[in-house]
Amino acid sequence: MKHPRNNPSRFPHQWYQPGEILIGGIVTHVGCDSQTIPFQQHSGQDYKCEPILLTKFYQHILALVFAIYEINENPRILSNVTLGFHIFDSTTVQKWIYRITLDLLLTTHELVPNYKCGTQKNMVGVIGGYSSETTTDIATLLSLYKIPQLSYGSFESNVDDPTGHPSFYRTFPKEALQYEGIVQILRHFMWNWIGLVTMDDERGDCFLQTLEPMLSRNGICAAFTEKAAKQFRWDDIDFLTNYLDNSIGNFLDSKANAIIVYGETGTMMWLATILFMPTILNNLYGTAYVERTSVGKVWIATAQVDFAFTLFQKAFHIKIFDGALSFSMHSKDPQGFRRFLQLLKPSTDKGNGFIKDFWEQLFDCALPSLVNPERSSGTCTEEERLETAPAPFFEMSMTDHSYSIYNAVYAIAYALHLFASSRTKNRAMDNQGSLSSLNVQPWKLHSLLQRIAFNNTAGEEVAFNEHGELEGGFDITNLVTFPNNSYVRVKIGRLEPQVSLSKRIIIHEDRIQWNRQLPQMPPFSRCNDNCMPGYSRKKKEGEKFCCYSCDRCPEGKISDKEDMDYCISCSEGHYPNQGQDQCLPKTANFLSFPEPMSIILAFTALSFSLITALVFMSFIKHQNTPIIKANNQNLTYILLISLFLCFLCSLLFIGRPNEVTCLIRQITFTTIFCVAVSSVLAKTVTVVVAFMASKPGNLFRKWVGKQLAYYIVISCSLLQISTCAVWLGSSPPFPDMDTHSLSREIIVQCNEGSVTMFYCALGYNGFLAIVCFIMAFIARKLPDSFNEAKLITFSMLVFCSVWLSFVPTYLSTKGKYMVAVEIFSILASSAGLLGCIFFPKCYIILLRPELNRREQLKRKRD
Repeated sequence: MKHPRNNPSRFPHQWYQPGEILIGGIVTHVGCDSQTIPFQQHSGQDYKCEPILLTKFYQHILALVFAIYEINENPRILSNVTLGFHIFDSTTVQKWIYRITLDLLLTTHELVPNYKCGTQKNMVGVIGGYSSETTTDIATLLSLYKIPQLSYGSFESNVDDPTGHPSFYRTFPKEALQYEGIVQILRHFMWNWIGLVTMDDERGDCFLQTLEPMLSRNGICAAFTEKAAKQFRWDDIDFLTNYLDNSIGNFLDSKANAIIVYGETGTMMWLATILFMPTILNNLYGTAYVERTSVGKVWIATAQVDFAFTLFQKAFHIKIFDGALSFSMHSKDPQGFRRFLQLLKPSTDKGNGFIKDFWEQLFDCALPSLVNPERSSGTCTEEERLETAPAPFFEMSMTDHSYSIYNAVYAIAYALHLFASSRTKNRAMDNQGSLSSLNVQPWKLHSLLQRIAFNNTAGEEVAFNEHGELEGGFDITNLVTFPNNSYVRVKIGRLEPQVSLSKRIIIHEDRIQWNRQLPQMPPFSRCNDNCMPGYSRKKKEGEKFCCYSCDRCPEGKISDKEDMDYCISCSEGHYPNQGQDQCLPKTANFLSFPEPMSIILAFTALSFSLITALVFMSFIKHQNTPIIKANNQNLTYILLISLFLCFLCSLLFIGRPNEVTCLIRQITFTTIFCVAVSSVLAKTVTVVVAFMASKPGNLFRKWVGKQLAYYIVISCSLLQISTCAVWLGSSPPFPDMDTHSLSREIIVQCNEGSVTMFYCALGYNGFLAIVCFIMAFIARKLPDSFNEAKLITFSMLVFCSVWLSFVPTYLSTKGKYMVAVEIFSILASSAGLLGCIFFPKCYIILLRPELNRREQLKRKRD
């Protein structure tokens, strides 16, 4: 009975190398147009097709072979055992995958389910496949036989459950980690207006259903969604032009410069085809579309996608994907792999059913035994060098998928090593401790694969988790293209699952080379320009939430970051700057000494104090003159002393308020003013009582004397002192800060404690002044040479006018100006008393001494 390797007409793209233990491989390397099998034709008959190779994927085959060669040369892993391999191509015709899988497991050409006829193959594991459909179909059969399957390319949702496919392992990390990485990249570059390109199948729909809610939660919108068409009707010009004008034009002309590409390599080849479709239509139909040599977009590809072209895409230029960002499984070149590729020649690989088509299509030539001038540009010399091939067609560095295959082979080898070690301990093996005499049952390797961990020859650890997935993260790479249609991948970041979400992604932005067609660096991919600080976003009706307008922040609020949803108030003690994009600390507002207004008020207070002191000294000097003796000399002195203190107490209001000044300044002011007004009132009452007592039999005779004046001053002052004592005892004044009254300043002030008591004390002085005014007005025409009633009337008129205007002015001002108003009122009212009462007397004393005589007093009295 023939072995499959001796019948290449059945499946010509296969490679068999015998060994005591076999590892199978199902790769995706050859594409064929799907064929319709006639009803009369047996489905198991041989098939023929014109192969369309993804030459870049030939490296997947070589990685498997290279790993087996290394293991066979390393006696520390499997001593006295030779590993063999049998590699099939799955093709793109899905209906053949089941047959290929069974042929891999069996040795005969006659297919008898559940039977192994002829020489038994010791197949311990299968590595494959690449596409999602291939992986699923292989898993369906291998799970029946409990043969370990290690997939190297597909992320398939329906094989995530290990109970449904217990024989399934994946040499790549969990797919959901990529979704988080996509969102983190978009957030890192602040892209919220993106495009989505997926496969037109259930996996594409599942991707959209999973990713779109994540995007929405992170404030990101999809401007459009394109699904890769499975085929083009190249003979239908109407279909092609409509496809170009509508679907393709929409997303190429969109403001979304960041486009997520999800799927497999076929998705990227579809994308390349539609980007070059104007060129294709111009060549096929003579149309006049504008050809694109580059596209100003940022392509973000998932790890399943590879930047590969087919033979028919040799005219395409990889420059269209310049600057693309992509996830990739971490890979590293094993030592000797590049040398292994350099020594590769068709004549040296006997039994290799792949190399002929690979070599011919990669170098566009025909091998000497199959020279066909119609399909090639010449005869292959076998001196062609693989390193001269552009990267979209073949890479000399081990790709991430090849690295996964390489690790998968080593995982099976180390599982066999552990199996052999355990059997040696149980003394169940032959004397040599070899696996060669055993018929290793594949299902026994599952418990070993599930807990295996080893370091490969590249020095990196490989281990599977409880779900059969490779533990680890993803690299983030940047595609840098060159004029010779080649490219390199530059690692610019890392996506790690073992750390917190905020630190899960690392991006080195300085390593990125962006697409040169982009208008700005880094690229801008938003529905509209960012709202600058000082503005907040406002949703546009009828559009997605990523599209908005920018409104100026209202008065008193700021936005200190771009694209804030709402403006915020500054913290207490701060205020918005003019641009409303930051908060500035408020300055302290109080009547400080260095200010000109404080200096003027202080100078005025001191000047009036000095004038009062000079008046007092003049009165002391001329105390025996008639004009001073005429109206209660002691009351005059009390009034002058109280006015002197009134001028000085105004200085307590200047400077930064503290506990002492707040506690004494209002109390001192109201008490001293009360003494001054009480003295004036006593003077007025004394005049009135003296005149009334001059009439015979008047009851006021007994009140005439100095005792009445002293009684008035003492009683009125004690009442004010009592009010102030209650004020201090119940709710005394204290230093306070008002952060709300002024927008840019903090008012450092004295809180009066009890406002009621403050106005009671102030109102009491006003009451005394009004009473004094009334009494003085009544006595203004009494006959007296030195009658002070008229002077007191004018002084009380000034006093009352000042304090009546003080209340509304005081209440309407804030901060230091409120204090200035009070100081001005104190100085004005005190100056009014001083000027109106004492200026006429000083005039006589100093300038008209001839009037300050007793004779003059009698003449005026007569």
